[in-house]
Amino acid sequence: MVEAQLERRGIADQRVLAAMREVPREEFVPERYRGEAYADEPIAIGYGQTISQPYMVALMAERLQLTGREVTLEVGAGCGYAAAVLGRLAWRVVTVELIPELAALAQSNLRRTGLDGNVIVVPGDGSLGCAAFAPYDAIAVAAGAPEIPAALLEQLNDPGRLVIPVGERDDQELRVVQKCGGRIEERVATMCRFVLLRGGEGWK
Repeated sequence: MVEAQLERRGIADQRVLAAMREVPREEFVPERYRGEAYADEPIAIGYGQTISQPYMVALMAERLQLTGREVTLEVGAGCGYAAAVLGRLAWRVVTVELIPELAALAQSNLRRTGLDGNVIVVPGDGSLGCAAFAPYDAIAVAAGAPEIPAALLEQLNDPGRLVIPVGERDDQELRVVQKCGGRIEERVATMCRFVLLRGGEGWK
């Protein structure tokens, strides 16, 4: 997976590549899909949600430029896989999940694999962030938003970096947002398609 899907497609951050090697993706997918755990595609995890394709997890992590000292927010815990990867790269990860059953699944998967040491799973509306642990040096959003939620920009530290898919329901841009000196700068990393961000500042 790392060689064929990540390195060959331009992922070069060695810490990200190491984290992708260390986190056992098969432990986070439903039992019936374990044989497909390392395929270059998203996998259904129930409740209309997916575990993102490995390349997208790695790309988002790389664009956050984590050094190991950051407090990081993930919106959309899903099964906990991306949070486990981020947990290898950041000092603390707070991952928020709107669907209670998936929040419980993420917590269970992280505990079972021993990757929960610096990851906090919070059931709730991730489109509103998680003010209890703010501000965040880095924020990753694993669901497509109609626009960048104001709450996430408010909870982003200065300096700080936010990676989020933004656009239409079936077609989004993966935007990298940099806050520095009170200014907001955006650039597009790639086109993408994520499940929809639901909640107060997501799709209705």
